Amino acid sequence: MSAATNLLSDDELLCPICPNMFTDPVTTPCGHNFCKKCITQHWDINFPFQCTVCKKAFYNRPQVRLNPDMKLSRKQKFPNLENRMCRKHDKHLELFCKTDQTCVCMLCSVLDHKTHEVVPLREEYEGKKAELEKTEAEIQQMIQKRRLKIQEIKESVKMSKDAADRQKAEGVQVLTALMESVERRLKELIKEIEDKQETTEKQAEGVIKDLEQEISELMERSSEVEQLSHSEDHLHLLQSFSSLKAAAPTKDWTEVRAAELKRVQQYAVDVTLDPDTANPKLILSDDGKQVKCGDVRKKLPDNPERFSYCVCVLGEQSFSSGRFYFEVQSRSTGRDSPGDGLWTVCLGDGSEYSACTAPPVRLSLQSGPEKVGVFVDYEEGLVSFYDVDAAALIYSFTGCSFTEKLFSYFCPCTSDDGKNSAPLLITPVNNTN
Repeated sequence: MSAATNLLSDDELLCPICPNMFTDPVTTPCGHNFCKKCITQHWDINFPFQCTVCKKAFYNRPQVRLNPDMKLSRKQKFPNLENRMCRKHDKHLELFCKTDQTCVCMLCSVLDHKTHEVVPLREEYEGKKAELEKTEAEIQQMIQKRRLKIQEIKESVKMSKDAADRQKAEGVQVLTALMESVERRLKELIKEIEDKQETTEKQAEGVIKDLEQEISELMERSSEVEQLSHSEDHLHLLQSFSSLKAAAPTKDWTEVRAAELKRVQQYAVDVTLDPDTANPKLILSDDGKQVKCGDVRKKLPDNPERFSYCVCVLGEQSFSSGRFYFEVQSRSTGRDSPGDGLWTVCLGDGSEYSACTAPPVRLSLQSGPEKVGVFVDYEEGLVSFYDVDAAALIYSFTGCSFTEKLFSYFCPCTSDDGKNSAPLLITPVNNTN
């Protein structure tokens, strides 16, 4: 043992971290001593590497060296623990005053500490030593718990990352499937539209071809008629006139009208009646497809949209662009005033049909239509009414200027004591023929 070590105080023989007597003491580059285990564990969990005594920081883990001068047993470190001398009485410091927390001699305990709690010095030392060892064990246990917690957190983060990766992969898979489905449906829709357009074009080509053929025939007849009109041969004129009359085109326009009706029927929409707009006298079916006028005025909520005077009702659906078509079956009579945003065709008393323009236009129909088709082209400003059974156009409102939402409009008129009891019926559109 060197002389320097013999002069070390008790505090200097204790590790600054434990704080217990050194076990495998080592010295840092800054000259301070620690238990090898204490300084190693401290640097394992702290960065930068720092001396706990002088706070010097090392950014690279420093090399420590063993200190053989400090590697002594407790007995070697404290060979004469009880033989240290009291400076006041020159007596051995054999006792410890727990009240003042200081070492005293026997004479001090009698004179200066007689009312204090005094115990043998070695007993107090062993007690403190046991407390320090217990504290060290608790600290090590706390360190271990925290290391376990760190490991749990790392595992939790890894599990979370794995779950996130799976969710991302599943999301990409779902989105890819959805995009493929949308793309497939889009192709099918485009194919349907193209097929429908091709059918329409073929039908139109056939009609145009027939019309061109008739024009050619008519032009030939026109030439013959012109030549005949300049003929001076009376007998030839009379004979030729009969043959020309018999050769006149007799094409039936039913096919042309049917093609036109089928064209507009492809824009069919589902229309239902809006009970919030119905006049209190009207009776609506539960499915919103039929309406007729009753004799009793029902008590209904006073909605601002409700017709109070006219026995009318609107459709629930509104339209503000594009084209749409629906059909209504009726044998009822009705009359509406033109203007104020109405585009209607009505049946008055008897068999008088008219378009509600200003002034009204009387319609000459061979027979009363039982099923009426309504076609609207919002952008073109067109409203057309068709006799569905006859595949004939009844009337068209052209040059309309639509700037707001359009609603279908129905007026079965009053019941007239039961004479006008047939309902207006919104029927499905059959365009498969």
